[in-house]
This record gives sequence, structure tokens and C-alpha cells, in this order.
Amino acid sequence: MMMQKSFAELSTQELFQIYQLRVAVFVVEQNCAYQEVDELDLMAQHLLRYDDAGNLIAYARLMDEGQQVRIGRVVVAQAARKHGAGRTLVSAAIHAARTTYPAANQIVIQAQAYLQKFYASFGFQPVSEVYLDTGIPHLDMILPVNNN
Repeated sequence: MMMQKSFAELSTQELFQIYQLRVAVFVVEQNCAYQEVDELDLMAQHLLRYDDAGNLIAYARLMDEGQQVRIGRVVVAQAARKHGAGRTLVSAAIHAARTTYPAANQIVIQAQAYLQKFYASFGFQPVSEVYLDTGIPHLDMILPVNNN
């Protein structure tokens, strides 16, 4: 089950699950010390996917940046990987970006470099060289949006 909510619409339980998943993957698993919880959470649209048992297994956030929408904090729980959860999440995020922010002409993402081919399969195109962000190779990618 996938749902989209603003920060104000999130229950305290949902917020706890989001932060627990993001910290487990981005801080602990990837061994990155950084301010994972930030002020962008307050303005973002949050996409949450649960399994049948009610566990949060995938998450992403959307940020309106005027002429573009940024998809960020894309994360899949370790136990849910290799079963299509990431593909379902990114497809849902692209759809939500287009429908929630119809004036945007592109969707942008800071992709971990090893996922470049995965994001390219959705039409994202690299627009930067690979660079280090929190010690992990990333690159900027853009998906043009047809506004017709």
C-alpha cells in the first residue's frame, strides 16, 4: 500500500517509522554521519509504502522547487530489496511529482552513482560528474516532464 502525505498529515507513528528507516539505512548501514532529519521534511510530500503486515518498507520525499520537483531520501528497507519495492517506489514518486506539481518541467534526483542505470531506466539523464556526498559517490540526474 502506497500513500502520500504532507508533514502535517503524518501521524507520530508514521513519522517515527520514516525516521527509523532513513537512519537505519542512510546513517547506520551506509555509515554516514550527517543531519539526516532536516527542515525540508516540514515542506515535503512524503511517500510511504507498507507491506501487508503494516511495516514501512519504502519511502521517498518530494520537494517543490518551482520549475522542478526534487525526489529525495529514496530508501527501501533491507529486507524488501530485490523484490521490486524500489522500482514501485520510484514509479510512484514520478507519478506523484507530475500530479502534485503539474507546473514543474523536470524532476531531479541526487542518485547514488551505483544506481545510475536503475534511474536511467525511468528516463533520468545524468547532468553532472560523479561527486562525493557524505563520502558516497553521487551524481545529479534529471527527468524532463512533458507538460502537454
